[in-house]
Formats: sequence, structure tokens, C-alpha cells
Amino acid sequence: MPLPYWRLSGYYFFYFAFVGAFSPYFGLYLQSLSFSAWDIGLLMSQMQLMRLVGPYAWGWLADRGHGRVGIVRLAGGISFLGFLAFFWLDRLEPMLAAMAILAFFWSAALPLVETLTFDHLKGQPGRYGRIRLWGSVGFIIAVLGTGALLDWVPEEALLWVCALILAGILLFSLLLPEASPRPCPGVQPPVGRILAQPRVRALLAACFAMSAAHGAYYIFYSIHLAAHGYSKSEVGLLWSLGVLAEILIFLLMPRLTRWLGARQILLISFAAAVLRFMLMGWGVDWLVLVLLGQVLHALTFGSYHAAAIAAVNHWFPGNSQARGQALYSSMSFGAGGLLGGLISGWIWDGAGAGWVFTLSALFALLGWWLVWRWVKGEGVSREGGPV
Repeated sequence: MPLPYWRLSGYYFFYFAFVGAFSPYFGLYLQSLSFSAWDIGLLMSQMQLMRLVGPYAWGWLADRGHGRVGIVRLAGGISFLGFLAFFWLDRLEPMLAAMAILAFFWSAALPLVETLTFDHLKGQPGRYGRIRLWGSVGFIIAVLGTGALLDWVPEEALLWVCALILAGILLFSLLLPEASPRPCPGVQPPVGRILAQPRVRALLAACFAMSAAHGAYYIFYSIHLAAHGYSKSEVGLLWSLGVLAEILIFLLMPRLTRWLGARQILLISFAAAVLRFMLMGWGVDWLVLVLLGQVLHALTFGSYHAAAIAAVNHWFPGNSQARGQALYSSMSFGAGGLLGGLISGWIWDGAGAGWVFTLSALFALLGWWLVWRWVKGEGVSREGGPV
């Protein structure tokens, strides 16, 4: 079967367009409803909380033959319908429930689509970046368009933008074709035996730390910029700069992986994250430092994610693949993002942005140490594997 490039790319486009409209601006929408920093952190952290439990449950079902595409379509439909509740809600408790429902089903899709994409690529993981970059394109269009729109209309318009993008996710989920899992020669180890490897546990722990480092960024960075006089259009431009840098690194990843190997890429990415979050916390009043911090997104998300996901795909073969990607999503975007979001919401008003982002830098430093100390492999090729 030929590679369904545009159907996979279209799904990534709309999936990350939702991230581009939701993550930078939904906190501002909640602020317009007079929610406190703790309330905003609690609401937004539901996305990470459900990623902690949701992806593994869906991955377990998929690995037992219940059909990845069917689950992705179910997730798309319920996510769209669940989001519509926000048009009528403005109190904390019902919004928490609505956010949890949205997050539980929305989190189900991406790990399954990742495994689907790698199966369609048939052992050529270097081509992943050329599909995934369309997610970055979707993010840029959404973050720029939404920022410009919200400079002219009330924050409530964000709900319509997000609902339309979720409809696009649902449409492309209906177009995605299933793929046969790549054959895995020899005896396939159970998930527990894979997790017993120190390098696997260390990588998942490092991914946890990287997502914890990004917790304040995804929830409070737009609020941080707005408090220092940046307009919503400027906020959108800054977010899109980071993703433009991410697109470039995705295009270069096949060459970089052959040249450096993924372990070295991970070490560089974590080191860049330490610098980036210090710049965010203490350099917001200097535009050149803000711009540099956003360009570093190429490393702190782009190269980091591509290297980490290739490692997980390599280390969890055959019928453990969906659960491997789900564990990566749960440990990083779920548990790590949840911790980072809750801590930043708890201390934001009292400690201030500078010290919150300093804590983010310390999380990234911990991740660097874990990769340096434990993520080592034996005889894995640079093109096909993680180290």
C-alpha cells in the first residue's frame, strides 16, 4: 500500500492546529472569566492528567486487536462533542469535568496515529519528520490567525476557532487508513521486560522531566508575555517562530540522526532547554532574548521529540508498540506536564515568573543528567535506532 502522505499529514495539521489555538490562548480566555492562576493551572492540567491514564488504556486496547483507526475516530468524535460544552460553562467545577472528558478522549489519538505512521513508513523512521512537520504548519497558522483574531474580537471567539479545528480532526480521522504492523522477527519481549532495561526507564524519566520543564511554558507563557506589554498578535508571532524553527529541525532530522546519533541529539536538546527557560524567566523585557528563547524550541521540542519517539518505537517492537508510545505520552506529556503545570500554577503568583521558569530549567538539567548517565545502547544503527 502506498504511503497515505496527505491523509496522515492532514491529521497532524489539524491535531496541532488545535494545540496552536488552545494552548497559547485558552489560559487568556479563562483569565477573562476571572479565574485565578491556580484555577487556570488546575483546568489546563486536566489535559496532562488525562494523558497520564488515557493513552495507555487506549494503547492496550489497540495492541489487542481492537483497531487503531476505530479508536482514533471515536476519540475525534467525542472530543468534538465534548468541547461544545464550553459554550455554556463558566464555573470551575463543571469546566473541570468538561476538560477531563475532552482530554481523556483527545489524548487517545496521537500515540495511536504515531504508531500508525511508523507502520506506514515501513522501517524508514527518518521520513517521519516530513509528515510530522505539517502538524507544525497547522500550529503556526492557528497560533497566528487566532492571535490576530483575538486582538479584534472578545476572547469568547476562541471557542468557535477550537470547535472548527476539532471538526477538522474528526474529518481526517475518518480518512485515515489502517496499516499492518511491521513484522518483528524473533520472540517479542513483554512490556515488563522492556521496561526493566535501565536505558528505557531513564529515557522515560528524562521525558517526564522535559515535559515538567515545559509545564509553565504551555500554560503561562502567553500570560507572561501579555503582562509585559506584548499584544496577542505578537504573542502569536513568538509562538509561531518557535514552531518555524521546529519545522526546520524536522526537515534536518534524518541527516542529524546519521551524523550525531539520537543520544547526542537528546543531550543537546536538554542542554538547550536549560538555557531557554532561564531566558524566558529573566529575559522577557529584551526582545532579542525572547526571540532566541523561541528559536531554541527547535531543540527543546523538535529534535528532542523526534529522537525520543524513534527510540521508543525501536525499543517497543511488534504488539507492544502502541503501549510503548502510550507510555511515552503518559510519562512525558501526562505525568510530567501535569506536575509542571500544577507546580507553576501553585507558585506563579507568589514566586513570580522568573523563579517558575528557573524551576523549569532545573527539570531540564535533571533530564540531561538522566540521558548522559543511563541512555546508552548496544549496536543500534544511527538511521534506525536511538543511539
